[in-house]
Amino acid sequence: MDKTNIKNEVRKHYAEIARERSCGCAPSCCDKEDTITTLVDYGKRGEDVAEANLGLGCGIPTEHAGIKQGDTVLDLGSGAGVDVFLASKTVGPKGRVIGVDMTQEMIDRARVNAVKGGYTNVEFRLGDIESLPLEDATVDVAISNCVINLAPDKHRVFMELFRVLKIGGHFTVSDIVTFGKVPENIRKDVEMWAGCIAGALDQQEYLKIIKETGFKNIRIIDAKNFSYPKGNTDYGFSSVTVEGYK
Repeated sequence: MDKTNIKNEVRKHYAEIARERSCGCAPSCCDKEDTITTLVDYGKRGEDVAEANLGLGCGIPTEHAGIKQGDTVLDLGSGAGVDVFLASKTVGPKGRVIGVDMTQEMIDRARVNAVKGGYTNVEFRLGDIESLPLEDATVDVAISNCVINLAPDKHRVFMELFRVLKIGGHFTVSDIVTFGKVPENIRKDVEMWAGCIAGALDQQEYLKIIKETGFKNIRIIDAKNFSYPKGNTDYGFSSVTVEGYK
């Protein structure tokens, strides 16, 4: 599939969500019986950032990332800012959280949310996660929530993560992966890329890319299978939260 077409479709899809708060990511998002909101429950910690939670995540990476006061944290595909704002509470006034998103409408919405919430230790940058707008070795912790599956070149994403992390820094990302053989008609459906389905990699391939990039101590912290597709199939989709160290 053409990478430019994929990115254009993804950008268009999430621009509409930013404007309308319509259904977004994850296989079950539009399934009334098993929606993404049942998978990701921020609980009380999400009450102060409710306007930034568009229901697009497939995990809570901040819960597992070991973020400390004073850290510089990067969020890949930061959307309206929910995970950025959660991380900002932990890093404190001496820390910094940077959100990167390729959709201007999401950046605009996140910046408005930052002003409303009085967050002074955050910033949002327009950029592609395959070419991050950050200098080398400037990040302590990187997080991402259901976004890397949207990128056509996932190897490049993890190379960029490796570049911007400091020595000893680490990432914690929640993402969609597959098991079994996903049909080609799904893989080639550009709209399903935007829905986090077509671009999701097999779990073992996903972990292999991370290892080949140079990360160490890679492990899956959390995992949950989706009830998608319905019926008896020999393939499916999972949400996994993975960490790795530079």
